[in-house]
Amino acid sequence: MQESRRERKKRETRQRIVSAAIALFEKQGYEQTTVTQIAAAADVDPKTFFNYFRTKDEVLFVDLERDFDVLAGAIADRRPAEGPGEVLARAVELYAAHRRPKVPVKEAEELAGVTRLALTTPALQAKGLYLLLDLQQRVTDELLKAFPGLDPVTAAAMTGALMGAIQQAGLASVRLGRSQEELWAAARHGVEVAMRGLLSVPPPTPGP
Repeated sequence: MQESRRERKKRETRQRIVSAAIALFEKQGYEQTTVTQIAAAADVDPKTFFNYFRTKDEVLFVDLERDFDVLAGAIADRRPAEGPGEVLARAVELYAAHRRPKVPVKEAEELAGVTRLALTTPALQAKGLYLLLDLQQRVTDELLKAFPGLDPVTAAAMTGALMGAIQQAGLASVRLGRSQEELWAAARHGVEVAMRGLLSVPPPTPGP
């Protein structure tokens, strides 16, 4: 029970910091907002902020790089009967199951605000692009390790098709003003659309 209360308080503090940061970013701009201001708005000490986030931009991209390990690990754990498309689909499903419970609940208006910030703030655009490209390269590399005979261009195209479908479906949902649950549903639909093409790629034939 004590551990449960402690974890709940940590989650509430993290959410308070995130909400305060987003509100300040929207009100006065990302570059103009300081960690000290975020901490004050969240009613925490600046040291507490750094207990949860290393930098200001991590408020919007928290734990993503560590969570990507789940996606890469799922691909590395390829099952014997799986083709490249099936491996990617299972990896995305495992990643979603791991990631979504950690994402604070946001109303549609807050989702739209976060999206606007990520798409219009140069520093956040750069960070988001770096994370996306790094993830795509990691996934492509893991796919080639799992399927040594797979053409590298095909592996890259499969990865791009899947990630692009998820990203664009999610963005469309946010722009339509839909809820967080509808955002998750849109991402799943993006996977389904991409899978129609991905499943057409057969496993490579083993060499002699």
